Amino acid sequence: MCGIFGIHGHKDASRLTYLGLYALQHRGEESAGIVAYNHGKIKNHCGMGLVGDVFDEKTIKSLHGNVAIGHVRYSTTGSSISKNIQPFLVAHRKGHIAIAHNGNLVNTMQLRRGMEERGSIFQTTMDSEIIVHLITKSDKHDKEQVVIEALSQLEGAYSIVLMLDDTLIGARDPHGFRPLCIGKIDGAYILASETCALDLIQAEYVREVEPGEIVFINSKGIHSIKPFLPRKHALCIFEYIYFARPDSNIFGKNVYLTRRQLGTQLAKEYPANCDLVMPIPDSGIYAALGFAKESRIPYEIGLIRNHYVGRTFIQPSQFIRDFKVKVKLNPIKDVIKGKRILIVEDSIVRGTTSKARVKTLREAGAKEVHMRVSCPPIISPCFYGIDFPTKKELIANNRTVENIRDFIGLDSLKYLSLEGMLNAMLLPKDEFCTACFTGDYSTKIYKKISKSMLEKNC
Repeated sequence: MCGIFGIHGHKDASRLTYLGLYALQHRGEESAGIVAYNHGKIKNHCGMGLVGDVFDEKTIKSLHGNVAIGHVRYSTTGSSISKNIQPFLVAHRKGHIAIAHNGNLVNTMQLRRGMEERGSIFQTTMDSEIIVHLITKSDKHDKEQVVIEALSQLEGAYSIVLMLDDTLIGARDPHGFRPLCIGKIDGAYILASETCALDLIQAEYVREVEPGEIVFINSKGIHSIKPFLPRKHALCIFEYIYFARPDSNIFGKNVYLTRRQLGTQLAKEYPANCDLVMPIPDSGIYAALGFAKESRIPYEIGLIRNHYVGRTFIQPSQFIRDFKVKVKLNPIKDVIKGKRILIVEDSIVRGTTSKARVKTLREAGAKEVHMRVSCPPIISPCFYGIDFPTKKELIANNRTVENIRDFIGLDSLKYLSLEGMLNAMLLPKDEFCTACFTGDYSTKIYKKISKSMLEKNC
């Protein structure tokens, strides 16, 4: 994953970008960066860590300009090192080029190998840098044609914000894997991964950037083109299940309402005889609300989250994930002791986090611990920007549901069916990518992609 933000035509472009990234922090906690353009001059600042740690008031004031783009990073390709921080910036005869990218390209190695054979030198291990190389190598002179030529060579998932000097560009791949929306504030146009970034700065939501669309924003306003042949949409369903903030609208629909509907469907498929329904904070809360209402079982908060600890799933190493599981949630023993508890989880990826949480509940005195999961078992790697890189890391790939139940230490375990999950969506079921549940990918998956996926971009 990753979070991207861009703004054109505002005197406080960098400050608004900083705030936008703050709202998108949940999409990546590894690094953050901002690039600003001011009358032919470019300034940038980036660093490893959270947005609030990377930027201070002095830094933001130094980033002069009325055009800016920003990025928060969670690596899924490209190592977790400082040279891979985005936005990626280069100076070229075509001008200053900066890019912030959310998604994964599946033909990275093929493109990179061909470029290196023709003399290209890469500074990073990110697939995002390939897009910049394609732009600089174009013999077109018109910005639209340059961008069309570059993007037409890409396969896989990309939502990007590009800065070509004073022009801000936003684009989504033809399948539409990752979200990107358009906003407006004080006459300035904004591009952002999620609408929660618009809400924070009190910007107006305009619309989604459509799959296969490219928007160009400059002093004359906004201009849209759709140069690619239409393809079957493959919106990432995991955005709704886990990644996006519940107060956001992505792909045109609200995340909170969708998660609550997932919980309602889960209760219809797999009711439980328990004393209370309890969510795993925070992403499990909304499905648990739906489950509790549908099943008429009391809803209780039995685990309290330490909000100074980040999201465990999106940490780049298993060691950090394991440690944060222990300090992230603390049980309320008086609520749990002697009770038959039904936990609602958004998903189970590796299983180690769920196992630790169930152990905590047992130690707090839970009589029984049952679990319902608001999506089907994850059995296949994701090559489009979620950290499911290899089958061996997915607990459901080589275990039955009963084996997983035993590993986690549950009295019962049930997953929402694929059909039930799709029926709970507020969009047509054929709009979504469900490859992580089915192994049915929307693009060609190259044999050697696994090598690039073993490194940790976004």
